[in-house]
This record gives sequence, structure tokens and C-alpha cells, in this order.
Amino acid sequence: MTSPILSGIHHVKIPVSDLTRSVQWYGQVFGFAVTTEFPEADGTVLGVAGTVPGLGETQLTLRVNRDAAQGCVGFDPVSFAVDDLADVQAWATHLDTLGVAHSPVIEATVGWLLVFDDPNGISLHLYSWAGHGADHSDRPGYGRAVTTA
Repeated sequence: MTSPILSGIHHVKIPVSDLTRSVQWYGQVFGFAVTTEFPEADGTVLGVAGTVPGLGETQLTLRVNRDAAQGCVGFDPVSFAVDDLADVQAWATHLDTLGVAHSPVIEATVGWLLVFDDPNGISLHLYSWAGHGADHSDRPGYGRAVTTA
């Protein structure tokens, strides 16, 4: 039996501890624009969804969940794609302008990578589609091709 085919990613949901702070930060860093809010029974808004330039139809959702946000500290739930090394470098400059600490540009498994944290300490990655051509498969933590028999 063949599996049905997916048609993409509908949304990426990131847990946050402070919705106002996170909406502002994701807006400054990524151009996040809120299009939908999710009020609780008492009217308190604990989640929002919206658009980010470059993500097409895929929305970004931020949801207050302090335990999940704390549990994700240092974890990288999503890698946002950029085209090439020049784009990774442009993002590094953008983050510098905003005062957002980040890694140096990393020659990752197949492309270039920039790593930084959101206000909750959740690690976000910007990873290039373009490859660098180097083989790092012998380095701990780097990917290697899986061959099937």
C-alpha cells in the first residue's frame, strides 16, 4: 500500500513564555505579521498565527506554553531555508544590526548554517539550500548518506 502524499507544511508552531515579547521579536527578526489570534474562553489571547516573508503559504504560530518553551531551550525545532552563502551572511548582518547574538557562519553537513536563539532560548537555524561541496561525513555530529541495500 502506498502512503497518501503530503502537500507541504501548514504551519510551524513555536512555544513561547511571553507572547507580546515573542511577537515583537519574530516581527523584528523575520517580518512576522499576525493574521490570526486564538483567544481563550475568558478572552485572553495565548496564541497567534501569521505570515513570514519567504515562507509562502506556511504560517508561523506562536503559542504560550511555558513548560514546552523551557523544554525546548537549546533545541532547534526548525531550520529556515535561505538560498546560499551570501544569504546566510546577509542574515548575520541583519541579526548584528538588531543586536541578536548568533554563531559564526558554519560550514554544515551540506550547506551553510547560522544559529541563534529566540527570546525563550529556542535555537533557530538558517540553512542554505546551496551546498558547499565539502564532505564532513567523518565528523561527529555531521550527517552522512544512508545507503539502502
